[in-house]
Amino acid sequence: MAKILVIDDDAMLSTMLVDQLDRIGHAATGVSTLTDGVNMVGKDDFDVVFLDVQLPDGNGLEFLPEFKAAPSSPEVIIMTGKGDPDGAEKAITSGAWAYIEKPHVVRDLLLHLTRALQYREETKRIKKIPVALKRGDIIGSSNEIAACLDMVAKSAASEVSVLITGETGTGKELFAWAIHENSNRVQSNFVIVDCAALPETLIESTLFGYSKGAFTGADNYRDGLIKHADGGTLFLDEVGELPLNTQKTFLRVLQEHRYRPVGSSREKHSDFRLVAASNRNLEECVQAGTFRSDLLFRLQAFSITLPPLKTRISDIRELTTFYIEKLCKRYGRETKGIAPDFIEALSAYDWPGNIRELFQVLELVLANAIQSPTLFSYHLPKQFRILQAQAGIQGAQPSPSSSEGPPLFDRFPSWRQNKECREKEYVQQLMLHSKGSIKEACRICKLSRTRLYQLLHKYDLYSTTANGK
Repeated sequence: MAKILVIDDDAMLSTMLVDQLDRIGHAATGVSTLTDGVNMVGKDDFDVVFLDVQLPDGNGLEFLPEFKAAPSSPEVIIMTGKGDPDGAEKAITSGAWAYIEKPHVVRDLLLHLTRALQYREETKRIKKIPVALKRGDIIGSSNEIAACLDMVAKSAASEVSVLITGETGTGKELFAWAIHENSNRVQSNFVIVDCAALPETLIESTLFGYSKGAFTGADNYRDGLIKHADGGTLFLDEVGELPLNTQKTFLRVLQEHRYRPVGSSREKHSDFRLVAASNRNLEECVQAGTFRSDLLFRLQAFSITLPPLKTRISDIRELTTFYIEKLCKRYGRETKGIAPDFIEALSAYDWPGNIRELFQVLELVLANAIQSPTLFSYHLPKQFRILQAQAGIQGAQPSPSSSEGPPLFDRFPSWRQNKECREKEYVQQLMLHSKGSIKEACRICKLSRTRLYQLLHKYDLYSTTANGK
């Protein structure tokens, strides 16, 4: 017998589903709102949740991660009155078991339910051996990073190719190294190929090696990087930069693990595991004709998308502490204290250069504050302090959307000025919509409590909260 929750505001359909589930031996409960559904899965263990999309208090798809994160981690089957391709994609990528249309729900219910329960039962029977994941210099404990580390653990346990995507500076090489370190190939080489740094004329000889006399200057035979990766991991960084001709050649190597050094008539074999990375959208590159679709298909057998730093602001303190300690140790200095306003200033910035930019800023700060025992926001580069000062001034000015009163700026605003003003307006409207509830506001805007409190403090909006709950 399974415990099943039906969340649908159509009372007739909900009652029919609950009755049908009860008749076949399950314990089913029906509720009509997302709020009641979230409360139910938070207090009780459910195996499966049937979740409607359009509900009185919100969109079911937006709440899907919350249901998956419940203590019992139920399987979620999305029900929708009218199927939508984008909705189906969002449901599956968010962890739904299935996405079915309501006209077919009675017909398809038993099939999806049976398969979901079978999968759930088999998963429980699998003996899980606790493993301490070696994460190296991957720092952070946010939900975003936890999800990526879970993907690292899963990919490390297999031999399939992995594609890591993300903006520049998000740590793609660190994650590639973590996959290697946690795999069965850890005793062999981790070979890095920077595809963006290799001249097109040298790519094939670098990858495949060359025989003596293959070209001018080839005085001796030399192994390529693919040979060095035999038994280990080959990491193609910025794989989107590979020329089309090389992509075609490498596709065959990836399929057969056989290659021919430049100038040689004999093929060689290399048992490498491929991990690739790119800051480009390779699907868009395929559409533009600059990347082969068949190669992309082989690369993304397993995909990991790294979040930009601006979406994991809660990790700023941990990242900062880690790198400051690392720098102090490198320079033989005592570990420095970090003042709260230092973290607040760092957290208010967008970090277009991601973690790489953060670390560069921290190196500059430490160089300028080498004698100071504690780091304050005063030690940050001027642009950070200017932003803080401007935010304080703009906080007392009217919203740019207001049709009354004097203009907000004496001249057309900069991007930063415009962003700051619209950010304050958004937070004001958010707190009004959530009736001052911090918990509800965090649920709506998908920010952490820490980040929301920082924004409230930044714009002096604490008066809009309902006792911070």
